[in-house]
Amino acid sequence: MSETPTNTLQYRVDGREDAPVLVLGPSLGTTWHMWDRQIPELIRDWRVVRFDLPGHGGAPAQPASSVAELGDRLLATLDELGIQRFGYAGCSLGGAIGMDLALRAPHRVASLVLVAASPRFGSADEFRQRAVMVRANGLEPMARTAPEQWFTPTFAAAQPAIVDWAVQMVRTTDPGCYIAACEALAVFDVRESLGRIGVPALVLVGSEDAITGPAEARTLVAGIQDARLAVVPAASHLAPVEQPSAVTELLAGHFAPLGQDTHGGLTVVPAPVAVPSPQDPAVPQMPQASAPVVPVGEIAPMAPAEDDATARPDVYERGLKLRREMLGDAHVDETLADPFAADFQTLATRYAWGEVWSRDGLDRRTRSAVTLAALIAGGHHDSLADHTRAALRSGLTAGELREILLQTAVYCGLPAAESALRVVGRVIKEDTTPQA
Repeated sequence: MSETPTNTLQYRVDGREDAPVLVLGPSLGTTWHMWDRQIPELIRDWRVVRFDLPGHGGAPAQPASSVAELGDRLLATLDELGIQRFGYAGCSLGGAIGMDLALRAPHRVASLVLVAASPRFGSADEFRQRAVMVRANGLEPMARTAPEQWFTPTFAAAQPAIVDWAVQMVRTTDPGCYIAACEALAVFDVRESLGRIGVPALVLVGSEDAITGPAEARTLVAGIQDARLAVVPAASHLAPVEQPSAVTELLAGHFAPLGQDTHGGLTVVPAPVAVPSPQDPAVPQMPQASAPVVPVGEIAPMAPAEDDATARPDVYERGLKLRREMLGDAHVDETLADPFAADFQTLATRYAWGEVWSRDGLDRRTRSAVTLAALIAGGHHDSLADHTRAALRSGLTAGELREILLQTAVYCGLPAAESALRVVGRVIKEDTTPQA
């Protein structure tokens, strides 16, 4: 496979070169093949561009640090194809990319479909913990649980070939790129910006989606100015795979006005014939399914919500944000809930986290290592447990933590290091052992 430049994405193009353009974005752990069952119908009227996330589907393992960086890489890819304006549909992380583009490059996005998406995906803690688990155990635990997260039990039981495809798709993903995507989703939050999305949007969700379900979909519809909701019955997180006919019908209906509008809609720019990027032979393609599909769910408009006031960030807010990223929302919320300790916690947040931890002189991994050594020397075991979790989130591995303990044993004494060993070992076991 030829090397893809770091500022672009691996892609595939189907359909007539002179047709208006639709871009389809995948979810975390999937490839462009998740849209295979929409392609035959869509290419009748559209030129369809699908892309792979970094390290997915055999794409080069060039991690992106944020959703915005993924959006920038997609725009660079479309620039190379001569595509300036397009309709966009994205699933889950792909939906986050679509929202980011609609906010930062509204002149490029003509219309939007958000599938299994949310203005904030769960909690930051969940995705940082997922990154810790992958760093410790690889992607096998994620691969084994993917089918139950992505499909309804009925579909999974009836379609073992697709279940196996889903497992293999996650297994062939680069762990480092998966971790980077988790960390990007941990900080993705456009709840206060939804009102600035000015393009028509269809928010599509499976009725049985337990990850980003109807509640998250309604939040999107309430916040986006011109948005409609479509709930697809008998579908979970990967509705385009599970209920392809219903999803295809919704996509075609939503984007149809763009193909008819030669002024305010899509402008077709002549472009070179795009040669699909080759995929690694080990990356599986989605097999055909035999399960019947159900009728499309009801589409209903919802009124926009009022924007919340935003606070001006300062050193305290910067420190609080970093403290939450490192120690977790649940821990920080519990710590800040004690009114007696409020002044002390303000001091710690402002100066320890907002001033010192936020400095550029050392990266987070190094600061975590220094902090652990200081806590071991002082025998501060409660804080040691908290900062061991923070160290795992900052990217330190169990092996590196072991080396820190050996180093401190020399300079802080064997008894101090031995006591710390029990604390650190317990936290590593708790935070890196896959759930049965």
